Amino acid sequence: MTRPLRVALIASARYPIREPFAGGLEAHTWALASALRQRGHHVTLFAGEGSDPSLGIRELPVARADFSPAARSDVSMTAPTFLAEHHAYLQLMIELSQGEENCSFDIIHNNSLHYLPIAMAPAVRTPIVTTLHTPPTPWLESAIQTGGHTAVQYTAVSACTARAWAPVVPDARVVLNGIDTERWQPGPGGEDLVWFGRLVPEKGPHLAIEAARKAGVRLRLAGPTPDTEYFETALRPFLDDQIEYVGHLGRSDLSRLVGQAAAAIVTPCWDEPYGLVVAEALACGTPVCAFDRGALSEILTPDCGRLVPQTDAAALADVIPQTMALSRRACRDRAEQHCSLDVMITRYEEVYTAMGPA
Repeated sequence: MTRPLRVALIASARYPIREPFAGGLEAHTWALASALRQRGHHVTLFAGEGSDPSLGIRELPVARADFSPAARSDVSMTAPTFLAEHHAYLQLMIELSQGEENCSFDIIHNNSLHYLPIAMAPAVRTPIVTTLHTPPTPWLESAIQTGGHTAVQYTAVSACTARAWAPVVPDARVVLNGIDTERWQPGPGGEDLVWFGRLVPEKGPHLAIEAARKAGVRLRLAGPTPDTEYFETALRPFLDDQIEYVGHLGRSDLSRLVGQAAAAIVTPCWDEPYGLVVAEALACGTPVCAFDRGALSEILTPDCGRLVPQTDAAALADVIPQTMALSRRACRDRAEQHCSLDVMITRYEEVYTAMGPA
């Protein structure tokens, strides 16, 4: 084990880092902060209001400005949420660049999706590592091209994500996301299917419903509903005795739900950068049938899941019976060997040590 380090973790400010998690990024950040603290590191997590205080939180100062009538009438005015986040990250990076006692660290690990921690990295003396959690975005690419590339060490959550970023970040080191297999425990299985995650169009729960109906198997959906219009128009009308929405669950309840399912359906309609729900399902001993998008093929093997062409609900329905018959023991083994939080933390420690002071 590396010596204890003073680590600053920069989270996304959009949602608090606490259960029930708004999405995979928040769950990942919580697990990373918790595991680093358990390894003996001194962690400060810069995160949004309402985050879990046990993580060593310093709240990002996200505050909406009180605009004058003249400013509001400006037709070019940027969205208030954008401005609030911009100024919060700007203030944080200024504090980190000054290196005052309460903002002095050995390593800064940026897990936000914001451009300023990259664009302002050359002004900060502390080594910075940024994890690429998404496919390329214009904001991050432009920040990298301002000079942030030379001042930052990049990691990517999958080989797929690293390849997507290669034109602007040719040397990103792959550090696969990990999950706490002690918290995601195997369940007994059952007769139903489960879909869990954010119920938004790019995650494709409407296609999971279509596939479950074609297969004639009951489906339970769980997760937050940030896109109310999508939920009300594309999902709620199809809820009935066969298709049930069980709500936004905390991790223990969600783990129990997933462990009691015969199989999990994963239906990304975008290039999934990693697929945390796949790893979580496998840890519960639950096999996965999914669209072959993004990094899912890096996690799933034939003994624990099935992949079909993207957005083909009929093909997904066809493999549901095969998936339900797969070995739950093989699923758990795959999670322990390939999706371990301990392995992820060790690899991040290696990155930190290589960058930081001896």
